[in-house]
Amino acid sequence: MSVRSTPISRNPLHRSRTGFGRLRDAMREFSERSPSRFAILIFAALILIFTVLFSLPITSASGRATALADALFTAVSVICVTGLATVDMATHWSVFGHIVVYVGVQIGALGVLTLASILGLVISRRLGLRARLIAASDTNPLRMHHGPVAEGQAVRLGEIGSLLATVAISALVIEVVLAALLFPRMLLDGIPVGEAVWNSFYYSAMAFTNTGFSPNAEGLAPFANDYFFLGILMVGVFLGSIGFPIIYTLSRSLGAWRRRKKGKRPENRQRWSVHVKLTLLTSAILIVAGAVLYIVLEFDNPKTFGSLGAGDTVFQSFFLSVMTRSGGFSTISIPDLNGSSLLVTDMLMFIGGGSASTAGGIKVTTLAVLFLAAFAEARGNQDMEAFSRRIPGDVLRLGVSVVLWGATTVAVSSILILQISKAPLDFVLFDVISAFATSGLTTGLTASLPDAGVYIMAATMFMGRVGTVTLAAALASSQRQQLYKRPEERPIVG
Repeated sequence: MSVRSTPISRNPLHRSRTGFGRLRDAMREFSERSPSRFAILIFAALILIFTVLFSLPITSASGRATALADALFTAVSVICVTGLATVDMATHWSVFGHIVVYVGVQIGALGVLTLASILGLVISRRLGLRARLIAASDTNPLRMHHGPVAEGQAVRLGEIGSLLATVAISALVIEVVLAALLFPRMLLDGIPVGEAVWNSFYYSAMAFTNTGFSPNAEGLAPFANDYFFLGILMVGVFLGSIGFPIIYTLSRSLGAWRRRKKGKRPENRQRWSVHVKLTLLTSAILIVAGAVLYIVLEFDNPKTFGSLGAGDTVFQSFFLSVMTRSGGFSTISIPDLNGSSLLVTDMLMFIGGGSASTAGGIKVTTLAVLFLAAFAEARGNQDMEAFSRRIPGDVLRLGVSVVLWGATTVAVSSILILQISKAPLDFVLFDVISAFATSGLTTGLTASLPDAGVYIMAATMFMGRVGTVTLAAALASSQRQQLYKRPEERPIVG
């Protein structure tokens, strides 16, 4: 009696497929258990990869390996699209190093959870429900928690596939258009054609991703009075800071308007959500308010705007107001600002830009929700309302959590940097908030920190870019289903 054994496949292709399938299943299972942890793992892996790349001798202009602290800090700054640096970004890196920087900011600009969903799409070759939920969490952190979430959002769950396409297409189109506008200006300034092409794309990428690195050692000094050049950078920074959901909504509205112009009736009339309206309105208010404050506080400062005319002062104030929210470019020396202006800049940087954008900070909609809650409480209303819509209380709880975690991160980092550097408080607070909010503006303190301070600033950048809500959700266990309620008692507040 013979036993017939099952033949074992010796095809290495079959075994590799099996191995890849197991890896894909394991990653899918991990992403389903905790999308936020999956996203943080991806970002951490990217930082590790880019740290290795920046450590290579071929990446530096001198041909020598870059110190670990500088390589790690640069990797975090690039992937988190911050713009702070411990080395001279224009002269320290080789051509290969600049290419690594350029590619890194493009990857980092996608966002934590959007990047995770795109990787999941590559692995599974389809955008399933879980991948949609991961990407949707980048546009609305409430979706990271268990339970139902109202879909009256900037981007609905069924539109996530279109949003991912919008992220890639809008980034490409906007950066190409910005580069096309900057290129002839650089030729007029006498820059060689090859260098002008590279600088144009480099500046456009750094503007749209809100990173703020410059390819030339002089920074923006050669263009300090070129208002066309500076205006293009302002447009790029603004488009990057309002968020991909806003760009997606605006593109759909523009498409509907074009169809109406051609006499075609659009399928569904596009109505802007409360998120879109709050983001655009709050961003406009902050830009104008910041510019007005800079005019008032700096018009008589001879080191900044004191020697400028009225028109120049207004433009430079608006430029600084836009850049403080996450742009990172500057035409003036930040340490020359008055102490009052440094504090205003701290506030603007901490607020940051729009949700699911290339900007950092607690986000403008968080600030708007807090003010709406304060107004509702002052008027005796039980519910928050905006644009004839009611905003539920869980949005307020999330907003308070974001602010508290952000303030805690800034406070702890500031205490540690103060102890390490012994630098003035206003300079330390400025650079720490700039790191947390991924702004990129600096008083010069960051570049002078010892390795211990560099590592703390790198951790602060990571916390700011990953997002306090995402990090908290990753560290916390799944929300428990509590079948009972404890007795209610009200503490005294205020």
